[in-house]
Amino acid sequence: MSSMSSVAGLSKYITTLPKIKFSIIGMVLISTLTGSLYFLIDSISHSILEEIFYGGIYFLMIIGITSIMSGALNQQIISILDGINVKIKHSMFLSALSMTILCIILLIGGVISRILNLDIFLNSLLFGCVLIYGFNTLVFWATSKMRFTKAVAVALIQPVLILAMYILITFLVTDTSFLGPIIIQITLKALIAGIIFVLAIYAFITIIASPFKKNLGIGVLDLLSLFIAHMNEGSNSLEGLFENMSEAIDTVVTFVSFKTEKGIKALFISPSVHPGPLGDLGGSNMPTILANKFDHFTMVAHGPSTHDFNPIAVSEIDKIETVVKKGLEKVEYKPSASEFVRYNAQTANIGVQFFNEGMVILSTFAPEGSDDIEFGVGLTMMAQSRNKCSVKDSIIVDCHNSFAPESGEVLPGNAEVFYLIDVIDKIKTDQNKTSVKIGCWQSTMDTLNKQEGIGESGIKTMIIEVNNQRTAYVLFDSNNMEVGFRQEIMEAVNDLEIDEIEVMTTDTHTVNTISRGYNPVGITKRPEIIEYVKKSIKEAIKDLEEVEVGTGTEKIENLNTFGPKNSTELISTISSVVAVSKIIAPVLLITSLIIAFIWIFFGL
Repeated sequence: MSSMSSVAGLSKYITTLPKIKFSIIGMVLISTLTGSLYFLIDSISHSILEEIFYGGIYFLMIIGITSIMSGALNQQIISILDGINVKIKHSMFLSALSMTILCIILLIGGVISRILNLDIFLNSLLFGCVLIYGFNTLVFWATSKMRFTKAVAVALIQPVLILAMYILITFLVTDTSFLGPIIIQITLKALIAGIIFVLAIYAFITIIASPFKKNLGIGVLDLLSLFIAHMNEGSNSLEGLFENMSEAIDTVVTFVSFKTEKGIKALFISPSVHPGPLGDLGGSNMPTILANKFDHFTMVAHGPSTHDFNPIAVSEIDKIETVVKKGLEKVEYKPSASEFVRYNAQTANIGVQFFNEGMVILSTFAPEGSDDIEFGVGLTMMAQSRNKCSVKDSIIVDCHNSFAPESGEVLPGNAEVFYLIDVIDKIKTDQNKTSVKIGCWQSTMDTLNKQEGIGESGIKTMIIEVNNQRTAYVLFDSNNMEVGFRQEIMEAVNDLEIDEIEVMTTDTHTVNTISRGYNPVGITKRPEIIEYVKKSIKEAIKDLEEVEVGTGTEKIENLNTFGPKNSTELISTISSVVAVSKIIAPVLLITSLIIAFIWIFFGL
């Protein structure tokens, strides 16, 4: 599994929060039930029904109503302070979660009070408020792109409202002569404990942010908040952050063009540009965006490239379009193609077909698991096949159709590289070329979605008929394919009017934001997906007509990508920060909690 996609897997923790009404109802019920239970635990002389009623009302007023008010105020104030990501449902859910934490602490305090016969309600309330104050500070600072001082101020709202309501109710129902000392005690304890806890949070964030600033020149909280904005709202502001760490590269795009008397009928493109990193950021939806820039049927396959070659912005895809269209102007067409032939060496398998002065090599390691083929390996394959077969263009396609969790990239030095070299050496160059027919069909697969690993372009199928041999090129807009599903598809279409089939995926990373870092097609709904394949083949056969064919190879210059150095740096920085955080976070948190606890319960 590639490191970048492992990091993308963190997106699975971004979940859909409940609606506002559910958060409000939850706060009302939880606070009321907690109050009733607390008063029952602390019951001395009143009846059970009285304890349940008065306890429920008391906690609802002190904790429930104030938390609902906090949920509404937080969102408004953050919006005024130009913070991002916090909508009213987010604010209400955070208030509900914080209130629940406070309720748990109060119940624990109630049990201890009963056992030790001590009244520690106020201290438990203060300790809980300090805890949720620190929690809210961390959430607002880390996710809303606000300065630390602003986050500290906004985080005060909920605990201050709760303590103010407690003082108000105490003023109304008790002897007010005790109110002055209580206010002083609450203020001093809460102020010092809050400072202790917030300083621990500040120290933690400062420590983990340092490597990002030093190594990449970006702020870790900016990265996190903009990532959440993308997940929640589809914002592409994160691309602006990527620009600060981008690296311009030169790469290539290869293509096959099929033309009738009416003009280009179909285009098969293999760019050595990676469709990542995730969601709709950068080049993640490149296969669909690039295909839509052409007026004819266009398949954008996965060329040899890794996450190092992720475009940093959607606009970079325009550079690929430009060079392909310039290349098409130079293509010379002939009605000349060979039959589709398979070769293998060790675990490397390729399907080869010659088109005019070029050739297509469909590469897969199925049934073994595999991931991206690195660009340098792809260049080696191109140079070797052009030299071996005396062709002008070699269109290398990483079929990307056999994924397992332990799958790794094909990098220089891997044994798989030599398997690919060996299998290319087996290609026979005496292939007869004759006239060619193609038929095309595509479907967005409307009954399936990203949850099933299907991207915006769905499925595209091209049938190529040469010398009465029909070969189906089937391309899913997906990020890889479950191991074994390729073979299952191939067996399922044995009775159709085709002789060969290869199943490919575009490696789109738009499907990676739903349920897991990787979301290969074939995890679920295999029968339904197979039916789409069958239909696509049948419809493409109906579309068969004679064409002329030409190939091209074009260089893409100054494509702004993550780059080999920065991509590796990003992953290593994140990995090191996660490792260090596992040690530092518990130490700082536990230490600050202990100090705050001692100060609140034993200080004054």
